[in-house]
Amino acid sequence: MSSLTLGIYAHWRKEGAEAAMRGLIQELAARGIAVLVEEHAARLIKEPAYSFDDLYNRVDLFVALGGDGTLLRLVRDLAGRVKPIMGINFGSLGFLTSFGGPEYGAAAAALASGDYRIDERTMLEVSLEREGTNVLSRLGLNEVVLIRCEGFHLTRTAVHIDQTYLTEYNADGLIVATSTGSTAYSLSAGGPIVMPSSGVFVITPICPHVLTNRSVIVPNKSVIRIRPSRGEQQLAVSIDGQAPIPLNPDDTVIVKAAAAKLPLAFPRTLSFADILGKKLRWSGSAL
Repeated sequence: MSSLTLGIYAHWRKEGAEAAMRGLIQELAARGIAVLVEEHAARLIKEPAYSFDDLYNRVDLFVALGGDGTLLRLVRDLAGRVKPIMGINFGSLGFLTSFGGPEYGAAAAALASGDYRIDERTMLEVSLEREGTNVLSRLGLNEVVLIRCEGFHLTRTAVHIDQTYLTEYNADGLIVATSTGSTAYSLSAGGPIVMPSSGVFVITPICPHVLTNRSVIVPNKSVIRIRPSRGEQQLAVSIDGQAPIPLNPDDTVIVKAAAAKLPLAFPRTLSFADILGKKLRWSGSAL
């Protein structure tokens, strides 16, 4: 019997969620692992429901059942509170998830035996400075994105690194990603893949309108300040794909490493190189 108590946080609206939850819970129960289910998901499978705060106080580890987006929503709801998370995908392996469906037996066995490792992932803290006052602070795991509120015109943003002016980016938007987030939106925008333990931020313009505007890698000990250039129309900031927050013309977006790191659980034998090979379908062949 295992003394581990798990909290299930699932993408309960997704097709196949009910079968996935029942399959996982059955495998966990067979190994003596206690399971508490977040209230929205619990209603779907008619299990006792627990509020998010109750789950946080009672479980040893969260299982984010869905995909990378589900895990990011869990990080948002944790709001800086630290608790280990294992991501299990409904389908194929994700960049953040440890197992792909239907590997629920393998996931349950790893949890029951303790055959997993914890990776400490740097998160970013995003602050909004308005007239010298901090009016907002949010945490993210993958990235912060500056975009235009309306239309498809380019954005102009001035970027400073530790008080030193870097450049003005003229692009459809601007991404600041953690090492973990380098394989998300930043990668789609042409940014580099960075190993999660690299200790860097990646600044990547989205479809730059100036050929010299390229991705820049900076230490994650740096403080990045981003301001709309003078005369720029209204921009908005989004963190890990959440609803955009409109900016005032003179606002400054401040990005730095958060004090807390996120503990992600992975099978001991699954490396980041393995995940890259599977997700990007690298074969080692020139063909």
